[in-house]
Order: sequence, then structure tokens, then C-alpha cells
Amino acid sequence: MTKRVYNFYAGPATLPLPALEQAQKELLNYHNTGMSVMEMSHRSKDYAAIHQDAKDLVRTLMKVPDEYHILWLQGGASTQFYMVPLNLQQPKKPMEYVNTGAWSKKAIKEAKFYGDVTVVASSEDQTFSYIPKDISFHDNAAFAHITGNNTIYGTEFQSTPKTPDDVPLACDMSSNIMDKVINVKDYGVIYAGAQKNMGPAGVTLVIVRNDLLGRVPENTPTMQKWKTHADKDSLFNTGPCWAIYICKLCLQHLKERGGLAKIETINRKKAKILYDVIDNSHGFYKGHAKPDSRSLMNVTFNLPTPELEAQCIEEGKHQGLIGLKGHRSIGGMRASIYNAMTLDGVKTLAEFLQKFQEKNE
Repeated sequence: MTKRVYNFYAGPATLPLPALEQAQKELLNYHNTGMSVMEMSHRSKDYAAIHQDAKDLVRTLMKVPDEYHILWLQGGASTQFYMVPLNLQQPKKPMEYVNTGAWSKKAIKEAKFYGDVTVVASSEDQTFSYIPKDISFHDNAAFAHITGNNTIYGTEFQSTPKTPDDVPLACDMSSNIMDKVINVKDYGVIYAGAQKNMGPAGVTLVIVRNDLLGRVPENTPTMQKWKTHADKDSLFNTGPCWAIYICKLCLQHLKERGGLAKIETINRKKAKILYDVIDNSHGFYKGHAKPDSRSLMNVTFNLPTPELEAQCIEEGKHQGLIGLKGHRSIGGMRASIYNAMTLDGVKTLAEFLQKFQEKNE
């Protein structure tokens, strides 16, 4: 096998090697069926077992209560930007959002098609370098919405903001799903594109509280109702079977590693290694996110000049460190260190950055 690189892309992102190896082993003949999962009917017993296992793993790993449905959908988190307000809207009640970056802004734009939107807090005044404090949602809101982690700017909610009892909190967790232990009961809806921290592109996880399924207007197109998919166990139509299968393998690997409590400990250790390089560089590396808002998943930083950044990225490639270029909207550099990124990979990057500073400061 050709030597694998350390992949720091923000998404689609690195996947656990054991999961990929298992998929490779089963590619042509899954469990003696004589066919690949990619060829199976989504109504077959063999696929049904995969589908159920993937859902059960989500419920087990995240301790999802019975009163929540677990859905496997398509269209990415971007489709949920409008499905959330479409399914949670209530007459004459505003929808309240926290604006912490590009994805929040996209979600806010979609919500405005369905009613009044109030931005209750924003960090746009400082280029989204922090998570707002003391966020207050109102008891007359239809729902509240946050983006759990911001890949472009490298910020993450360190705790879950409180909402009034009758105001469900919706959260886009695309880039930090399962990076730490959370209480699912704090949320009415959690949604996440799989391609950053859970599996491949092509499938989106939605966790929604049962009592919220009845809010959607009756004249909503069938496929846009969460209830449609909840009633049919995400099998109303042909779903992304292969992507769900890979998610199952990745989730099984996560369970074997010790689950979310264990992976949170590892993730905090990985993040600390890189943030220590930044903090101890005497300004050679400058982190974008405020220290109290730093992401466990996306470490964003700048060097003294764009030329040095380009040089660092190029030299990193030659060392097998890829995907370090920052998002085009803000430039700089970014290391995405999702669950599947190994501790060795992070240590290798840290050593490279330290040596690069020594040669170029």
C-alpha cells in the first residue's frame, strides 16, 4: 500500500484506517452475499442490518434518549438550513439565531424564507474570532439555533446555551459531532453532515425530538418533512446506503476506542499540542480564535506573511502533511484534527511547525 499522508483537510476529511481497511475487505463480497453494499437493495435484510447497526451506534455513543428519532438523510447540512425553519416554524413567532460565522449566515439566510429571524448575538464585529457570551433567547421564539463549531474561523461553543423551556435548541454540529460528551436533552434538533467527523460525504445525520415532528405545515412537500423520514425509519426513498455503511464502520471504530468520553480526552490532548505551539511561538504563529473559544476540531492560525504561509503549506506537503491551507475567505492556515486524526499525526505536525519557525523567524 502506498504510504498514507496525514490529512488535515476540513472535509471531506480523514477517516479511521481500520474502517477503510474493513470496507476494502468487504468491498466485493459483503458477508458472503456475493455482492457489494453498493449493489444491495435498500429493502434487503442484509442492508437493513447495516442501517439498524448505524442507528444503534449513534444512540449508544451519544446516549440519545428514546424520545428522539435518529434520521439518515441526504442534501448535507446545507439542506437542513431550510429544513430546520420549515419544520420548526410557528405562526407569529420569531426564529432566533446566533451568528458565529459563514455557516450561521447561510442558515440565517434560509430561515428568512419562513418568517421573522432575530439574531440575538453575533461575533461578526471581530471577524468571528470568538463565541458570544451571555446569550439570551426569548420565551416567545419558535426555536433557537446555534452552529456548534465553525470550521473556517476555528471557534467552538464550550458549553450549551440555555433556552426557555418551550423553545427547542437546534444545532448544526457538522464539524464537531461526537468530538466530546454532550447531553442530547439540551437540544431539540441536532444535525450534521457526516463528511467531517463521522464518515464520508453523502449522508446527513439528524437527531430530532419526537414532539417536534408535528409542527411542520401540512402543505409542506413530502420529502422536506422530518416526519416522513421518521415514520419510515429513513427508508421512505432510496437512501445513501454506502455512506451509511461507512459511517457504521467509523462509529464502530469509535466505540472500540472507548466511546465519546475517551475520544474527548484524546481530542483535548491533540488540540493542546497545536495550541501550545502557537502560544509558545512568540507571535510567529498567531491563532485566529480567542483562547476561550478555540475549537477542538479546527486549529486556525496565521504566519507573519502570506509568502511564509504558502511556503509552510508547500513544505508540509513534502512531509506528508496535506490540507493545511486556510479557507479562501480568510486565508492563513488550518489544521482540522477530527476524531480520526491520530495523535501521531498531530505530533508530527507540531514538530514540523516548530522546525519551520526555527528556520524562518
